[in-house]
Amino acid sequence: MNHAYFLTGTDTEIGKTFITCALLHRARRDGLRAAGLKPVAAGTDAAGLNEDVENIRAASSVDLPRALVNPYCFTPAVAPHIAAAEAGVAIDFATIRSACATAQQQADMVIVEGVGGFCVPLGADQGSDDLAVDLDLPVIMVVGMRLGCISHALLTAEAIAARGLQLAGWVANRIDPAMSRFEENLAALQSRLKAPLLGVVPHAPAGEAVGAADCLRLPGA
Repeated sequence: MNHAYFLTGTDTEIGKTFITCALLHRARRDGLRAAGLKPVAAGTDAAGLNEDVENIRAASSVDLPRALVNPYCFTPAVAPHIAAAEAGVAIDFATIRSACATAQQQADMVIVEGVGGFCVPLGADQGSDDLAVDLDLPVIMVVGMRLGCISHALLTAEAIAARGLQLAGWVANRIDPAMSRFEENLAALQSRLKAPLLGVVPHAPAGEAVGAADCLRLPGA
């Protein structure tokens, strides 16, 4: 088994990295060598490290160099195309494609996490959606369960399909524990999204990403 997926979300701050880590733990539990990549990240601490990248590296069972997991890391926590322009850096998809290929040689399952929502710009004339097309990977979509999530999810799914990509599955991540009519919203998404639901993750599950892995299954499992 050797599979790779592009993981995207319905917006920023809806738990993409958390679900990436949970899926990596799920894969490890299923006996797979699992590796996560976050090719583009913005926002670093005093040591120059990005929290999402470090969490993904910790959740992976394959120890890949940080520079391969995250080829492009920018200091300010701003939109990546702005951070790249300020740094005088052009995000090169060939570099990311090479990193993904290297990871696939060493792992049974690779998850490449995008940045922000599906169509976030990565430069003057390219975006996260273009990166997904360039990598030509099936997509896992994380839906942040809160008011407005139905439209966000359906629009994201339409954008994925419009780019000729397969939606391999989606995850309902309950980021708002007080969301009104949660079950009804979940049912509406299940009836409209033509892809398997890979799991429903409760708000702040015990054990964090390790515990969330209990709520998930891998695409095709």
